[in-house]
Amino acid sequence: MSQHDEGHTVAGWTGTAIATVGSGLLGLGVCTVSVAALVAGLAVCAVSVLVTWYLHLAGWGKPPGPRPRAQWPLGVRDTGARDGHPGCVSCRLAGRGRRTASALRPVSAADEAEPATAEAGG
Repeated sequence: MSQHDEGHTVAGWTGTAIATVGSGLLGLGVCTVSVAALVAGLAVCAVSVLVTWYLHLAGWGKPPGPRPRAQWPLGVRDTGARDGHPGCVSCRLAGRGRRTASALRPVSAADEAEPATAEAGG
């Protein structure tokens, strides 16, 4: 198993299984020259993308990069999924991981008068 454990998640395996069925239908449609099989294969592939995205956002997908060994098993849910993963396109598409209006505060005159200081550690 790799150090990053990329794709070894419920979301990854489920999406791959559904996409494999869709690819099989697309191949069948090409071999039999069947428009219905081609359309069905494309629809199943689109469903695989949506199912994988939903499972990722529900915590069954994990962020890329190194993770502690305790989070490597397939059935471990990602507790940080609700806040969004840094650099994750799926989370950004769902509106996660961005600063919300409640996190932003208006700048007051007192804040502008204080000299800018560098934050340590963060």
